[in-house]
Amino acid sequence: MRERDEQAFQRKKAEIMEACFNCYAENGLTGTGIQALANACGLSKASLYTYFDTLDDLIVQSTAYCMSKVEDDFMQLSPTSPQDIQRFIDEVPYWTAKRHGKKYRLMYQVTHPKYIEHGKRFFAGVTERYSAYARQMEPHLGIPCEVLTPLIFIFVRAAVHYALFEDEYYLKSQMDVLKLSVSLLIKQYQKEGQP
Repeated sequence: MRERDEQAFQRKKAEIMEACFNCYAENGLTGTGIQALANACGLSKASLYTYFDTLDDLIVQSTAYCMSKVEDDFMQLSPTSPQDIQRFIDEVPYWTAKRHGKKYRLMYQVTHPKYIEHGKRFFAGVTERYSAYARQMEPHLGIPCEVLTPLIFIFVRAAVHYALFEDEYYLKSQMDVLKLSVSLLIKQYQKEGQP
């Protein structure tokens, strides 16, 4: 029997997770059966179980994988200079709502009690990932990563809330405070950096 090519297996598994997650995002958890998932992947139902132990395992793994990709996608647009922050704050919440709104709505369905422990593990990694994003932005913005990390949390929460509910007032009020805070922080750290 031939040994499985692990890289090819993982690539195929990633494709399946994306296809299944998109299928769930379009139809909801309760509106999507195993046959719909198999069809979305171009596989048989039995083939899905080559990659996942159970349907719940598929839901948990595909949600964690795809939401991490959404975060990366989101942060690829991060500001590259203090002057770029305005663009980021003004544009990205609308961009992410349009591009990922259904995915965020699905993610919040996966807070069902039977998935809560998996959700806690996923969100435990959020602090680590957001801190890594902050470390990447620190040299471009001149704000220390330990100050940027909570600002990222505020920004993401407001953007996700907008993607879920299209609440303009909530978004605008959060973004206005964030813009002011960032502006003051940039001035503070630029002043401290001068001899």
